[in-house]
This record gives sequence, structure tokens and C-alpha cells, in this order.
Amino acid sequence: MTQADLTALSSSGARAAASQRWDAVDVARGLAIVAMIVYHFSWDLSFLQLIATNILQIPAWRWFARGIAGSFLFLAGFGLVLAHVQGFRRRPFLRRLMKVGGAALAVTLVTYFAFPESYIFFGILHCIAVSSVLALPFLRLHPALTLAAAALCLIAPQIFTSPALDAPWLDWLGLGASEPVANDYVPIFPWFGLTLIGVAAGRLLLPRQQTMSLARWRAENALSRGLVWAGRKSLPIYLIHQIVLLGILYGVAQMVGPNTTAACQQICLAQNGNPALCPSVCSCIVQQVPERDLWQRLLAGTAAAEDSTRISRAAQQCMRQNPPS
Repeated sequence: MTQADLTALSSSGARAAASQRWDAVDVARGLAIVAMIVYHFSWDLSFLQLIATNILQIPAWRWFARGIAGSFLFLAGFGLVLAHVQGFRRRPFLRRLMKVGGAALAVTLVTYFAFPESYIFFGILHCIAVSSVLALPFLRLHPALTLAAAALCLIAPQIFTSPALDAPWLDWLGLGASEPVANDYVPIFPWFGLTLIGVAAGRLLLPRQQTMSLARWRAENALSRGLVWAGRKSLPIYLIHQIVLLGILYGVAQMVGPNTTAACQQICLAQNGNPALCPSVCSCIVQQVPERDLWQRLLAGTAAAEDSTRISRAAQQCMRQNPPS
């Protein structure tokens, strides 16, 4: 057997190893799933007013959510390279696309009825499905070109936005002048750029010998095996985890009532609409009126006249102590 034959055999074996599922990639995807559950659990606590914090108003939480979405898209691009390293496999690709696309459609339908004012019309699953199709030509392009295209995607919202692209049927692009209201919004620009970075990373790393040792790594302890399982079951976990979390936390909310500070701030915003004033004033009010059941009655509109009078007096006293600037 010649050296050329040995090289070809080695290359073929490497491609075969690369095309198999990597425990390392599944661990990374499992970590992203855990982070997603942590974020959604916190979002649910905020949404159901079980905590006073509105995480949507905290930049660190917003960046945390973006980091999670970016990791899923990066791994989608990297996984696309692994799946087709020995050539484009049409049937597995279409089967996976139907699963992700079908799940995305299900998310849209469910959220349309659950949150009609902010339903998910183009969230992370929609973006993964469309990005997987758009990324196919880049599987054969030089990684430098792929990275250049990724950079263009990332900066596109900064230089190409226009009110002419605010039409609802173009919102999936992410190039409109205003952002639509949705509980999960992951448009093609800039997010497709993360998928392309994943494709470029896969193309650059696969030829390296060290990468093959990573491909052959296997999870051995309970934690890593659990993350591998979560990574391989990421789609069903994504689809059911919020139903489970919201179901449990909604039951808790019915038993304990809203967080008093959160309830106070909601009422304060509804009455005077001053988000800068409400936190400090409500912090004062709930010290004087801490009963959860009273705030629950106020939110439900079933409070007695003496309850409203008590809150009003506390608010007047707190306003004198914390006058608006």
C-alpha cells in the first residue's frame, strides 16, 4: 500500500469519525439547554410576578438570552458541517428540517393563542430552520468567505435598516426600523451570522488532528452523560419545558399571590406611567402594606374601599418622602 493510499484511508477514516455524533458537541448543546431553562424559569417568575424584578429591563439578562440564542445557532452551523462532511446527505437534512420547521410552526400556533399580542412568529427554531437552508452553499466555500459573509450579517442591522422594511411579512429579516413585539424574536439579520461562524469553525477545525481526538471523546461521568442526553433531546426539551415551568409556577402564584413589590409597580405604572418613580415609591409602600392577599385583591379588582384607602394613604406618605425629581 502506497503512502497516498494510507493518506486517503486516514482521511476517509477521519471524515467517518467526524460525521458521527460528538459527545463534546452534545455537551455544549446540553449546557445551552440548561442555560435556556434557567433564563425561562427567571422570565416566568417575573411574568407571574412571583419576584419583583422585571428581567426584561435588566441588560445582563438580555445579554444572557442573546448568548443562549447565539450558542444554539453556532452549534447548528457547526453540526451542519459535521453532518455533511462526507457529502450532502439530502434525506437526513430534510428529515431534520421538517422536525425543526414543524416544531417552529407549533410554537407559533401555541403562542398565538396564549400570547396573541406577543406571539412568536420568528423565534430561535424558525431562525435555525431557515439558517440551515441558507447555510448549505457555505459548506463548500472557503472559510474566509464564510466569515466575511458572517460579518456582513452581523453588521447589517446597523447599516441597512429602513422603515420600508417594517412590513409584517418582512419582519423575519430583522432590518426594519422598529422591532416587532414578540416573546422570542431571532431574525435572520444579525443571527444568521452566528450560524455562518459555526460553519466556518467546523471547516477550519475538522482538518486538524487535535479535532479528531475531540470527536472521539466520550462522556464518562454522570454530569457529562446528563448533558449529552439533554443535548440530544434538545428539541423536545425546548418544546415542553415552558409548559411544565409555567404550569408549576402558575399553581404557586395562585397559592401565594403576587410579589408585593411587583404588584405595586404594576399598579403604579398603570396609574401614572412613571417607570423611574415607581420602584422607589413601591419599596416604601410595601413596607407599610406588606400583605400579599391585599395586593392580590387590588390586581384582581376585588379590593374593598378600605383597602384602597390604606394604599392611597401609604402612597401619599411615600410620595412626600420620595418626591419626583
